[in-house]
Amino acid sequence: MGLQEEFEEYAEKAKTLPDSTSNENKLILYGLYKQATVGDVNTSRPGIFNQRERAKWDAWKAVEGKSKEEAMSDYITKVKQLQEEAASS
Repeated sequence: MGLQEEFEEYAEKAKTLPDSTSNENKLILYGLYKQATVGDVNTSRPGIFNQRERAKWDAWKAVEGKSKEEAMSDYITKVKQLQEEAASS
């Protein structure tokens, strides 16, 4: 299985993570997903009154510069880690 296929598989698995998954971890996944699928941030930062979109933008900006492959690999690793944490709790 290639990296792209594995990434897509784990993107589906991420949808089944428990609701108890922290917002911080969800934002990390969001940033890595956007970096892997879109690349570097290509929009301006949302305004102060749009906290949710702003947090998502910041999470994406935090991984700016990672290659598509590196972001995919980090995403897969993070989903695996969260699945293991969910299974052990």
